[in-house]
This record gives sequence, C-alpha cells and structure tokens, in this order.
Amino acid sequence: MGNACADQPQVENSAAGIVESTPAVATPVVADPAATRKKPNGSLGVIRLDYDYEPAVGDIDHSGSFEYDVFYRVVPGFTFEMVQSGKMTPEVEKDFIEAIQYFEKIGVTGITGDCGFMMYFQALARQHTKKPVFMSSLAQLPSITCTFSKTELIAIFSANGEHLTPMRELIKDECGVDAEDKRFVIVGCEDVPGFEAVAAGTPVDIEKVMPGIVKRAQETLEQNPDVRAFFFECTQLPPFSDSVRAATGLPVFDAITSCNSFIAGFNDNPRFGINGWQDGWDGVQDKYVFGQTLTPVERSKLRHNASFGIITEDAT
Repeated sequence: MGNACADQPQVENSAAGIVESTPAVATPVVADPAATRKKPNGSLGVIRLDYDYEPAVGDIDHSGSFEYDVFYRVVPGFTFEMVQSGKMTPEVEKDFIEAIQYFEKIGVTGITGDCGFMMYFQALARQHTKKPVFMSSLAQLPSITCTFSKTELIAIFSANGEHLTPMRELIKDECGVDAEDKRFVIVGCEDVPGFEAVAAGTPVDIEKVMPGIVKRAQETLEQNPDVRAFFFECTQLPPFSDSVRAATGLPVFDAITSCNSFIAGFNDNPRFGINGWQDGWDGVQDKYVFGQTLTPVERSKLRHNASFGIITEDAT
C-alpha cells in the first residue's frame, strides 16, 4: 500500500524525537472560463415556404408568437404546391439543405418549418443537423395520442383534409401513429369562409375566419362527442386556438405548442434547480424581412417576394 503522506513535507520535533508530517498547501484551481460561460437561451429556426405575406400573431411566421428568439430562412422555389406533393426539385432540395446548415451556423437549438406538410422532409432535415428537428406540428402527435385512451377521439384540423390522407404512411413511419385509425377525426378547413387564403398565399383575415373555425370545431364535437382534444396541423391555425379552447373547453395542440415544448427542454426553469447558468432572453425579436438571409443570386430565384419586388405570375 502506498504512503499517503509521502509527498507531504516532514518536520522533526526535537523535544519528543518525533518526525511529524505537515499538510501540503493545496494549489488553487482556476475554473475554466469556457465551463463557466453562460449558455444561450433556447432559440428556434423556421424554414419558410416561398411566399411572402403578412402573418398574424399566432402564425408561426410571426416572431411575436414566441417568447424566445426565432430566426427565419426562406427556400427559393419551395411553394405550397410543392410541399403538399412531398417532392422537391434537385435545386430546391439543395437550397433546403443550405437552410438547415444556415441554422446550424447561427446556433439555433431547434428547427421547424412554416407548413405542416413539411413533415415530408423531416428525414431529409435530420440528415444534415444534430439539432432537434420538428418540421411539422405532427411531431407531437405521439405524445398527444398516448394521453388519451383508444376509445377517445382526437380531431385533426388541416388546411386541406384530402392532402393529409397521402401522408398516412409517412406519419406512421415517423410518428408511429396511423392517421387513418378510427380514433382520429380528420377535418379539412379549406372551405371555411376566408381560409382559402392559405392556399392562395394571401393574408388570412383572422376576424373573418374566426367564427368559421370555431363553428367547425363545435360541429366536430357534436358529431363526435368522444373527441377529447383538437390538433391543428396547419401552421396558420394557431391564431384560432384560444377561441376553440374557450368555446369547447378542450385542449388544442398546434405548431406553437409543438415549438414551445421542444425549446422548453433547453431553457432554465427559475422555480427550482440551479439558476444563473443561462443568458435570459432580452424580449426583443430581430426584425426579419422576407428573403433577407439570402444572397442577391438566391433572392433572384424567389417566386414571391413583395419585400424585394419579386412576384412572378405563377407565384403561390
């Protein structure tokens, strides 16, 4: 067995003829500045479709919908029709990957998209980042599903119910949930007065559309009394979430609740545990102009950009 005092200086006690050990003086440990540096507050990167419009608060494309930093990047040529088809052109795919890499570079903590149909490209996005990817609010569907029994129903509201059906196998593969299971009630909102603006790529008149969305929720509940929750797949439906909650008393899950749940995993909870390890959010969002993070050459490929005066005839 080694001598634990071998490295300690020894002093002879002449009176007693005893050699005593004196404790060694500890060398101060200087903390690594990198280890004590505060971590950044959670932030969100949003990939945008190629159409410019004035989003309402509650829309994922309005930074005021969030209580943390949110950054945007549009993918030129990535239209609503293209995302609904689930297929990209090689050029759009290249620009999509560059958008993911852009978010990696600026250091966001989570990446999403501004259309629920971007679930088609969840796997592609994951291949090019180590950040959490939840391209669609559908990513939260598994946790919502297991919250309720198999005999209880969940109403899924989509911008277009018919376009959600072809995603069945994808949702099953990515989420482990069969969207055509009898416990899911698929509800299209394409014929709600005023909501056709989503497909047209024009601003949604919130006051005009609100009564129609609430009425559709109430009718869905009347026709399906076992519905226990509403799930809004479309990213332009969250502005109506509170109204549906108030009218039905049921929980509404949407693109905003999806983003919040993932970003919350990165942020400090001041109510317990250690504090002071993370920079707090300053409460100010950086102003974003559609297409501003693109180069002039990339902006020239945009099909719809009123901010830079680019609007092609077939833009959506």
